[in-house]
Amino acid sequence: MKSANWGLFLLLLLFFTSSTSSAWFGSKHKSSGASSSSSGRIRSDEASSSSSSSSPFLLNRFRSGSAVVFPVHGNVYPVGFYNVTLNIGQPPRPYFLDIDTGSDLTWLQCDAPCSRCSQTPHPLYRPSNDLVPCRHALCASLHQTDNYDCEVPHQCDYEVEYADHYSSLGVLLHDVYTLNFTNGVQLKVRMALGCGYDQIFPDPSHHPLDGMLGLGRGKTSLTSQLNSQGLVRNVVGHCLSAQGGGYIFFGEIYDSSRLTWTPMSSRDYKHYSAAGAAELLFGGKRTGVGNLHAVFDTGSSYTYFNSNAYQALISWLRKESGGKPLKEAHGDQTLPLCWHGKRPFKSMYEVRKYFKPITLSFSSNGRSKAQFEIPPEGYLIISNMGNVCLGILNGSEVGMGDLNLIGDISMLNKVMVFDNDKQLIGWTPADCDRVPKSRDVSI
Repeated sequence: MKSANWGLFLLLLLFFTSSTSSAWFGSKHKSSGASSSSSGRIRSDEASSSSSSSSPFLLNRFRSGSAVVFPVHGNVYPVGFYNVTLNIGQPPRPYFLDIDTGSDLTWLQCDAPCSRCSQTPHPLYRPSNDLVPCRHALCASLHQTDNYDCEVPHQCDYEVEYADHYSSLGVLLHDVYTLNFTNGVQLKVRMALGCGYDQIFPDPSHHPLDGMLGLGRGKTSLTSQLNSQGLVRNVVGHCLSAQGGGYIFFGEIYDSSRLTWTPMSSRDYKHYSAAGAAELLFGGKRTGVGNLHAVFDTGSSYTYFNSNAYQALISWLRKESGGKPLKEAHGDQTLPLCWHGKRPFKSMYEVRKYFKPITLSFSSNGRSKAQFEIPPEGYLIISNMGNVCLGILNGSEVGMGDLNLIGDISMLNKVMVFDNDKQLIGWTPADCDRVPKSRDVSI
């Protein structure tokens, strides 16, 4: 999830059972009259059986390296979020979902009926009858413990809350996703999603959305579910364009030899965080600011540094801007720190000559360092007033403590790969306007 200004890093994920909401939702499903869903997980023109286990030909084809690619729409500024279109249900209907690597659960605003729902781009999702039982492995993974109550055994209730106090309450169920794979096959894949029938939107200006696409490390993420069915490797990635748009992908569509890799943390199993601490470099020079632990998260439009790193960055930028035709624009409230030039800036090309790159240098067990370079367009925006504003914020001021969060802005024009099988995070500069169309097109 994200906000146009501050971003949303997933801080709390709470799942529970509720006898009141469970009975209400359950009775709705019993009286809905919808036909029972097929028990098979995969259906396609090539597979006569609805069960993936009975179609070894299909699975062998996919295990050899297939992938799913989705075009992405949106930008960091002024839109403030990125989303994809997924076709879900029988018959399939389109839904716009915000992409979030900081959370696992994919959910839709749901007509169960809906108690509280915001404006949506499409009609509310009509849920299937295929509820996930409370003792199902996916429900257990949401609770993150085996010791949880099941007052209503036939369904799994959840509540997910985000850092800006946005939340969704609902139940977990299975439905069909229509997916186009890069090997040319279209499959209807049965996977879990949340039916959110009670949402809280603290910001009344929050953009219309149908739901959330959770791309995290947990079992309920779509990547994990596709992998468990033998369709793709447990790999998710994205390429967000500085011009707007881009793409996300499940599985392998990249040449691993072209990427810079750093190990994924084995201690933080919820987020895509680097195992090694990073050192901050300004303009290629060491700053003395180190031991930075970083999380990569598309759930935030902007990047957050802890207080120490942020203050060092501000001091460096103010020193660098001295003697240049840049003055702080105190009247521009787009972001906390903005500058104006002699005339309004029209493109980042005009801005680049005044600013230098920032680099996070990751180490791992004393081995060679992985350099994550953030060019000026990876930490600056041009506001609608024609000023240049800093898209790195003080995370300590919004309750992130010592954490450093790498948001959308700093991952622009890079292929980012999160390989859950090999426990690696990789990146390389790329043309994110060019969306791969087939398995023959690698990046």
